[in-house]
Amino acid sequence: MSQPSQVPDSERRRRRSEDPLVALHYQLSETRRRGALDTVVVADGSGVVVAGAGSWAACEELAAFAPLILDGSVRGFDRVTVRSVKVGGDRVLLCARGADTAQAREHAISHAAQGISRILQAA
Repeated sequence: MSQPSQVPDSERRRRRSEDPLVALHYQLSETRRRGALDTVVVADGSGVVVAGAGSWAACEELAAFAPLILDGSVRGFDRVTVRSVKVGGDRVLLCARGADTAQAREHAISHAAQGISRILQAA
């Protein structure tokens, strides 16, 4: 497993990894912390967890339902936002649960979407 590189204290991102899955976890963990979210997960288009932050069971549940939430075929998930993020020719689903408002969730995952796209394109 790749170790995080040492970065100066003045740099915004403190934890880094050359391993894309570890880098995704760091990105999602920071998004979860900053956005006061319960769960943040990246899922593939079929609802399988790629990476997540939060309890594993919650990540799996959110990932599994993400495609259905996104297309509107399932309702009843309170405080959940799902966004499709294009990475090259593929798409992944970025999902967040928690925060008090949809606007707060959207702000958190908008910022995370940039990092996730950068990490996955580099992979």
